[in-house]
Amino acid sequence: MDFGRLITAMVTPFDGGGEINWEATSRLVDYLIEEQKSEALVVCGTTGESPTLSDEEKLELFAYVLGRAAGRCKIIAGTGSNSTRHSMRLTKEAEKIGVDGVLLVVPYYNKPNQEGLYRHFSAIAGETALPVILYNVPSRTGISMSAATTLRLAGIPNIVATKECVSVDQITQIASACPAGFRVYSGDDSAGLAALAVGGHGIISVASHVVGGQMAEMIEAFVSGDVRRAGALHRKLFPVFKGLFECPQPLPNPSAVKYALGLRGIDVGSVRLPLISPTEEEAAFIAALLK
Repeated sequence: MDFGRLITAMVTPFDGGGEINWEATSRLVDYLIEEQKSEALVVCGTTGESPTLSDEEKLELFAYVLGRAAGRCKIIAGTGSNSTRHSMRLTKEAEKIGVDGVLLVVPYYNKPNQEGLYRHFSAIAGETALPVILYNVPSRTGISMSAATTLRLAGIPNIVATKECVSVDQITQIASACPAGFRVYSGDDSAGLAALAVGGHGIISVASHVVGGQMAEMIEAFVSGDVRRAGALHRKLFPVFKGLFECPQPLPNPSAVKYALGLRGIDVGSVRLPLISPTEEEAAFIAALLK
C-alpha cells in the first residue's frame, strides 16, 4: 500500500454546539485533496481531536470521509489508544468500513516498556489485514519507542510505516536498517525536508491544511533532485511550520490550524474542551503568519 509522500492529519470540523459538522467535513475533504494536494488523510488522529471523540463518532467519520474521498486519496483511520483490546476492536471496525490503513499511536499514560510496546503493536497487527502505520510522539505519550523496537516491528508484514516525532537522528537510524518497502514519515513539519534527506519517505502533516500545495512542490523538488529549490521552499514555509504550534507561545494543536483554516474560508469551527480557541493575541499572530 502506497500512501504517498504528503499525508494530512485532518482536523475534525465542529459546529457551534461542538458536534461534528458533516457539511464542513465534505468541504474540508474536497479542499485538502483538490487544493492542498493531500495524497492521504489521517482521520481521527491527534489533530482530529481523537481524545474527545467517542468510538461511535470515529466510526461515523471513517465511513463519511471514505465515501467523500471516493478513491481520490487514501484514508487512514486513527484507531490507536493506550488499551490494546480497545485498539483491536476499533481497528476491526475500521477494517469493516473499508479504510485503507490504520495509524496506531504509542500507548500514553500507562507507559509500557519496549517489550510491552512490541507486544501491543504486534497483537493489533495480528488482528487485521490492514496496513499499519506506527506513531511515535513522546511529547504527547510520555514515552518514546526506540528505533530498535520500531525495526523489530517492521518485520511484521502488515506494519508498513512509522510516523516519527522524535528526531532526525531516530529517522536516520530507522531508515538505515528497515526492510525494503517500509516507509518512514516525519510527523514534524519543520523536520520534513531533513527527514527526506536521510531516507524518510514523506510527511504526515498539520501545516498541509494551509500550505499543502507548496509542501507538495517542496517534496517533488527534492525527489526530482532539485535540492536548492526544495531548500528555498522549506525556508519560506518554515515560519508557518513553527508558528502553528508556537503562536506566540505554545498553543496545543489543532487550535491554531483550525483558526487558520477559517481565515482561508474553510470554516471548521473551534475545538472541544479541554482545548480552547486562540486568544486575540494568538489570532492576530496566526493572521499575520498566513500573510
